[in-house]
Amino acid sequence: MKTTLAALALLAATQAAAQDRMTLVLDWFVNPDHGPIVIADEQGYFAEAGLEVEVIAPADPADPPKMAAAGRADLAISYQPQLHLQVAEGMPLIRVGTLVATPLNCLLVLEDGPVAEIADLKGRKIGFSVAGVEEALLSEMLGRAGLGMANVELVNVNWSLSPALMSGQVDAVIGAFRNFELNQMAIEGVAGRCFYPEEEGVPTYDELIYVANPQTMDADMIRRFLSATEKATQFIVNHPQESWEIFAGTSAELRDELNERAWADTIPRFALRPEALDQGRYARFEAFLAEAGLVEGTRPVSDLAVDLGAQ
Repeated sequence: MKTTLAALALLAATQAAAQDRMTLVLDWFVNPDHGPIVIADEQGYFAEAGLEVEVIAPADPADPPKMAAAGRADLAISYQPQLHLQVAEGMPLIRVGTLVATPLNCLLVLEDGPVAEIADLKGRKIGFSVAGVEEALLSEMLGRAGLGMANVELVNVNWSLSPALMSGQVDAVIGAFRNFELNQMAIEGVAGRCFYPEEEGVPTYDELIYVANPQTMDADMIRRFLSATEKATQFIVNHPQESWEIFAGTSAELRDELNERAWADTIPRFALRPEALDQGRYARFEAFLAEAGLVEGTRPVSDLAVDLGAQ
């Protein structure tokens, strides 16, 4: 019996030592968008996959893709629209998985404000945080309403989207996340309303994706990571309240009304098959950005994204 116990202990120690360590840099501080990652860790799915995952919140939201490209992180969370621009600029990045499979971005206005339809934005101020892609989305949405960028005034509100809207500094904001800003406003007693880019002429896209350096990435390790987060997503979908309690229990800062509301709103948007790649989605958005003049020419999908499960 002692020999058997000793052998089991040695086996357990060997398995623990054999875990591969990997670093994941988030796009922002931990929030419900990262639910599958947190649940995979808390439920032991990463450990089952032979992984020890170090999750890092960036000091600057612009850093994660740069860190992955430079080999200072195995994976980073980024955004599909930004990936197209970064690859066009020569940054060695490729999409290897999807975290949130629908757009979260929206054009947000006050429910009882002067903007009942997009055409009402003529002559009004629109707040934004990130130039480039957000302007392309806005331009397409305005164009469908018979307006152009010259018909509105853009105001950089430095990530203070809903406060700028609620205070009357601007009449609308682009870049607001429908699972956060709408809830944040509702909690403060101000009703908001979203115009959704994918309903206003913009090709649909993956909001949050996992990116890696294609030249240095460990494909097997990433496959195991994605398998663990897929299992976590299934758990979240099957047990929404229990998974919320697990998620919120990891930090006192997460246990509040805003995060609980955002959790419920984000669940249907998680990628159920994080490895799977919709090639048409990437081809269409690349063409959209080329037409908007944000990228020169178009790249094949194979330069932008890969389905590791199909390799």
